[in-house]
Amino acid sequence: MTTSDEVMRRCAELDRFSARATGLERVYLSAEHRAANEAVAGWMRDAGLTTWVDAAGNQYGRMEGREPGLPALLLGSHLDTVPDAGSYDGMLGVVMAVAVARRLHEDDVALPFALEVVGFSDEEGTRFGKALLGSSAAAGLWDDAWWSVRDARGVTLRQAFVDFGLDPDRVGEAARRPEELVGYLEAHIEQGPYLEAADASLGVVSSIAGARRFTLSVIGEARHAGGTPYERRKDALVGASEAISLIERLARASVCVATVGQISVAPGGVNVVPGQADFSLDLRAERDVDRDVLWDRYVTEIGALCAARGLRFCWHETHSAPAMPCASWLREAVVEGIAVTGDHAPMELWSRAGHDGMAVGHVTDIGMLFLRCFDGISHHPAESVREVDVARGLDAFEAAVLAVAARIDARRVEVVV
Repeated sequence: MTTSDEVMRRCAELDRFSARATGLERVYLSAEHRAANEAVAGWMRDAGLTTWVDAAGNQYGRMEGREPGLPALLLGSHLDTVPDAGSYDGMLGVVMAVAVARRLHEDDVALPFALEVVGFSDEEGTRFGKALLGSSAAAGLWDDAWWSVRDARGVTLRQAFVDFGLDPDRVGEAARRPEELVGYLEAHIEQGPYLEAADASLGVVSSIAGARRFTLSVIGEARHAGGTPYERRKDALVGASEAISLIERLARASVCVATVGQISVAPGGVNVVPGQADFSLDLRAERDVDRDVLWDRYVTEIGALCAARGLRFCWHETHSAPAMPCASWLREAVVEGIAVTGDHAPMELWSRAGHDGMAVGHVTDIGMLFLRCFDGISHHPAESVREVDVARGLDAFEAAVLAVAARIDARRVEVVV
């Protein structure tokens, strides 16, 4: 039986496939991507799975159910990373999924569905600036406009496909049909501090955050810093500063999370009153309605404070993704899985980070299991998990699969009756 110790070792083995001599970086359609796929494929075959790489570069393995050709319960996560990454974001979920498949294979469990494991190829969007490419292809959401996007070296996505040995014209073959799938379960580190604060190993996810991103601009008038009295100034940076403070204040009083991560000022001289300030806004919430209500309030109140200072306010939306709720029946299966570890009332959390389930949820129901991580740290080399939590996570993940099987069997009995 695959143990937590082996899962931890395999995560460490994947660290070897990095574009950096120091630190971990593995991006889409790279040599490191290929090497990680090959390593995971070997573990999949050892677990009794038949393996293939799909038309978008996602690594799959499949174990048939009670009879060949049944729809599949899909388990997995992603194998790509951000720059200077930790060892567990994504990878832990893939390796745990392989471990669960191996346990079921060794126990000769006859499931009422096929079991598939997937290592998605590009959740982070590090190379081309477009996240969820692998899972979007699997969900049939591919947009041909993406072919022209370029990486930092000027290589287009289309050319990267060709260089990797994939045929861009066949990317549609990666799409899964709803009738092929029973659902999707993913194990993932929390990437937040709530489980640790509660001294809990595991949690069940209610929803993946819906996110909107904007570029906000405050426009004033650039003037000489020494020669322009305060009553004549239209200082864009001061207006932007007030707006950023307002963004934090209103978000703290809401159920949303709002972050300003970038700001630039023009003309940028130390002795010039700023004429324009542009800054980013990342806005997330468990429910889209809460996020959108807060955004409308931002537009109104930032516009008012700018007008009071003789400034103009304008904005441009750069990204919008709806929240993806986890299906209630899969949440219940995850809760039952966690119960085998002794926790019969696990913490329910909404995921403030994005995941491949946001795409997969367009083609099948999704559910997620969270594992505690040290201090909530992620996307950083200090990312860390405890072996005891991985051990409990493996037991819970396996039990969740069996809970799904029980529900599928019960449905079939109802249909026959």
